[in-house]
Amino acid sequence: MKRSVTRRTCLKSAAAAAGSILILPGGLARAYAANESVHVGVIATGGRGGANLNGVAGQPGVHIAALCDADRPRLEHAARRFPDARATTDFRELLDDPRELDAVVVSTPDHTHAPACVPAMKQGLHCFCEKPLTRDVHEARVMTEVTAEKNLVTQMGTPARGNEAVIRTVEVIRSGALGDVVEAHFWTNRPIWPQGFDRPPGEDPVPDSLDWDAWIGPAPMRPFKAKWPEGHPVYDLPANQQRGGHVYHPFVWRGWWDFGTGALGDIAPHSWNSAYWGLELGAPESVEVVETTGPVTEMFPAATILRFHFPARGRRAAVDLYWYDGGKFPPADLLGGTKPAPNGSVIVGTEAALGLGRNSVADFADVPRTLRRPDDMYTEWIAGIKASDPQRPSCPFDYAGPLTEAYLLGNIALKMDRRIEWDPEAFRITNCPEANQYLKAEYRSGWGL
Repeated sequence: MKRSVTRRTCLKSAAAAAGSILILPGGLARAYAANESVHVGVIATGGRGGANLNGVAGQPGVHIAALCDADRPRLEHAARRFPDARATTDFRELLDDPRELDAVVVSTPDHTHAPACVPAMKQGLHCFCEKPLTRDVHEARVMTEVTAEKNLVTQMGTPARGNEAVIRTVEVIRSGALGDVVEAHFWTNRPIWPQGFDRPPGEDPVPDSLDWDAWIGPAPMRPFKAKWPEGHPVYDLPANQQRGGHVYHPFVWRGWWDFGTGALGDIAPHSWNSAYWGLELGAPESVEVVETTGPVTEMFPAATILRFHFPARGRRAAVDLYWYDGGKFPPADLLGGTKPAPNGSVIVGTEAALGLGRNSVADFADVPRTLRRPDDMYTEWIAGIKASDPQRPSCPFDYAGPLTEAYLLGNIALKMDRRIEWDPEAFRITNCPEANQYLKAEYRSGWGL
């Protein structure tokens, strides 16, 4: 039976008894006394989870109080570093009794971001969530709403909004030096994992090192498969894309509809910020599939080109945002004949263009510096928690949520292999009713928000 007095309640009472004045914001968020530790639970400890664990644990005044990973060797490695932390392979157990926690860091595969973060936030825990914020559009909307309701300090795991080049690009866009921005083009070297295949046949024994049920989480259960069969076309891919021939874990889950968000979800949370933030784009009006190597069945296509249309708003002109992955690039004349780098962007205005083969931010040295230069994303998140300042982090969920909604609509267009039209107020795709089923995932029994 749980006690009704939580650690957070005790800390507030103790501070009050000592004569401290704590001014609490609305919801469940609280202020922190000087020198008080922030107790953090870390959900996923390998890959990006390991990087985020190191980033948060390295902040002054942070105590790692709980650890979770469905991969037992990864969990055991982290537990040796933090022997006082409670450890489990199932994040639901970590969140069942959050009395010793103030915050959580979530770095699981995309499909378990929201199912871990939303219950945590509903219990008043501040959240750091690795990008992309969610796997589906509905989850992004819920994440935005809950963090606002609870007045929590949140950070999506992208350093982009603290990157000097991105900040300067935003300042140049907003200065009017480019004229009216009418197009933005973003391309990436992703996928660097297999995509475009059907599920391999057969089943392998689940290794003792993996809690497969916890890893699958809210997604539909499927047989475990360790490696692609010998001779499968996956082995014709470049070595860095084969990823050892693994089918689901580690890392290669990104290419599967049930678990990941493909190349778009991996890179748009970083690259889109210059245009999305600079132009305050909001929700697209439509998303069109310009080119694709195939429909989305269980995996995303090997290559895509998408066009997102953002309507005019206020003084801002309508904007078409183009996305390219899988070796696709913008037209050569747009790049001024320059050979494209593996990752890049061009932002096109009526007066000038900014990006590869065009102008650089250095060409706009006279544009004033008007935006704050934040510290790294871990420092800002912990500082925001201690100051009870939800806007201190560089990429809080009230910004990351709408951004995530916008780009994940591209995956629905790919799923349908057609143009879709979006009404954000009605939360509905208006021209293709059958596409609305993909806005919100159906969760396996025992899992959900």
